Amino acid sequence: MDSLRTTLTGGTACDVCGRLPHPRRLRLTLAKLVAVAPVELALHAVVLAAHPPYVVSVAVLASVTTALVIWVVEPSTMRLLRSWLHAPKALPRQGIGTLWRIRVTLDDRAGSLESVTRRLADLDANILGLHVHPIDDGVRDELVVATPDAITAADLESAVEAGGGRSTHVWPTTALALVDGQTRALSLSARVVADPAELPHVVAELLGARLVTDRATLAGQLPGDILKVPSPWTGLFAFHRPGEPFTPAESARAHRLAELAEAALTIAPAGR
Repeated sequence: MDSLRTTLTGGTACDVCGRLPHPRRLRLTLAKLVAVAPVELALHAVVLAAHPPYVVSVAVLASVTTALVIWVVEPSTMRLLRSWLHAPKALPRQGIGTLWRIRVTLDDRAGSLESVTRRLADLDANILGLHVHPIDDGVRDELVVATPDAITAADLESAVEAGGGRSTHVWPTTALALVDGQTRALSLSARVVADPAELPHVVAELLGARLVTDRATLAGQLPGDILKVPSPWTGLFAFHRPGEPFTPAESARAHRLAELAEAALTIAPAGR
């Protein structure tokens, strides 16, 4: 799975989150030092204070330190320092410019997208990717655009809405967004097959949503902002994307992934 992910992202994916570009080596080294040093110092202090035999001291320090660092301390520290590891934002490949992802609702009629693209062209924005999701009141378009560094999210949002767009959301992205949808879906499906427990994380990544762990969060939310997907273990997984209703196509993809996870769980015992 790691080799597949590396192939799809050109070797730039972070080992911690699997999505953002790999952090700078110095920051990664400092983060690992912060994770390992306190554990090493504490265990050495305890062992030296206890004065066990030399062989016992070596065995305890080697086994306990290794287990704690690899399985507990280092992963937790990497997640805790994730925003620092990836800051400042990684620059896109030279010649592409700053990359943005845009989601906008348009009327389902000829010329609606053309009007938006003209407004984006006025900002020297180059559309690199486009996905269209039919919805009840039009179409929900998802675009990946490259712009000069001086262009901001507010500039893009104003341009899109001036072109007739509504319910516009704009946020920075990386070159990973340029992986075509079919390849990305296959990659995520492979993760579910390899480990069905990855299902909620894969769906959240696919839809850009958040897994709901507190049921109180569901209260007062609009129906379209919550997506419920069958779970082979807990009955249902709920996903939240405030202000960004899930499209029928997105719901269908999430449910197919759930069916894939259930099938993988059924086949695995027979294979063993």
